[in-house]
Amino acid sequence: MNPSHRERLRAVLKGEAPDRVPVALWRHFPVDDQEPESLAGAVLAFQQEYDFDLIKVTPASSFSVRDWGVTDVWEGDAEGVRRYATRAIMAPRDWERLPALNVRRGALGGQLECLERICRASGATTPVLQTIFNPLSQARHLAGGETLLEHLRRWPEAVATGLETITRVTCEFVGACLEIGGDGIFLASQHASFQVLSAQEYQAWGRPFDLRVLSAASAGWLNMLHLHGQAVMFAELSDYPVQVVNWHDRESGPALADGARIARKVVCGGWEQWQTMVRGDPTRVRDQARDAIHQMSGRNLILGTGCVVPIVAPRANLLAAAQAGMDGG
Repeated sequence: MNPSHRERLRAVLKGEAPDRVPVALWRHFPVDDQEPESLAGAVLAFQQEYDFDLIKVTPASSFSVRDWGVTDVWEGDAEGVRRYATRAIMAPRDWERLPALNVRRGALGGQLECLERICRASGATTPVLQTIFNPLSQARHLAGGETLLEHLRRWPEAVATGLETITRVTCEFVGACLEIGGDGIFLASQHASFQVLSAQEYQAWGRPFDLRVLSAASAGWLNMLHLHGQAVMFAELSDYPVQVVNWHDRESGPALADGARIARKVVCGGWEQWQTMVRGDPTRVRDQARDAIHQMSGRNLILGTGCVVPIVAPRANLLAAAQAGMDGG
């Protein structure tokens, strides 16, 4: 009898050789992601077709800040992301005015409803991870990237007040996710990059708040850290208390085997997000999977991409990926 997805991943986390290498891909579902029921339905339909080893729930990034007044629009982006139309932070004093939120109401409450539907439908066989943008990423969504960096460097006390509010709300939301059946969180950091901040700046403005969110998620058995972008601060965040690390290993490095050695954790990656999953073909998908499995000797690996699969990825490539863990790719 084949192990369940949950059993396979638990074996990987123990450092054991699984019956096959687990595979996990996730994507945005634009338009569907505007209502809890339709997003849950889209996520479950995607899982039903490809039967990946975990379900990573990917709402629009605005879900965590919409209740503070942010608005966004869908304009056809190939990754499925929405453009922010209005921001909640315009002036430094706005950080100090962010109210506490009830995580069971509004957009946050809707996302909990979506997650609960998915957890209920997936049963005990497939783990479910809720996407959580770290507090600094949420601050970027509230203010915009340039405004956030200006405020951090010119009005740090005001930003610190805002980050404190964001972190408290995020920790409450994470606790609610685990209470309703989530197996862990996918903590996305968009600023742990030397192209955006210095190591000292991230130590001050990223790490303390990240660790509080991860503490709130400590009851989860499958927490994943996502380092977004190029020139990521891999070594600097390698000690975060998560079970899995995901980053753009093919595009930005380090290579999978080097990342596993540095972090001493399970790694998730192996496929190029665009060159392979979108512009490639099933042969390229299988070849990169074999290379990743070879790098890791078939252990401590979840095959995946460095970020979301673009919504324009061909179905044939997704089907090849779903089968790539079999027999070394």
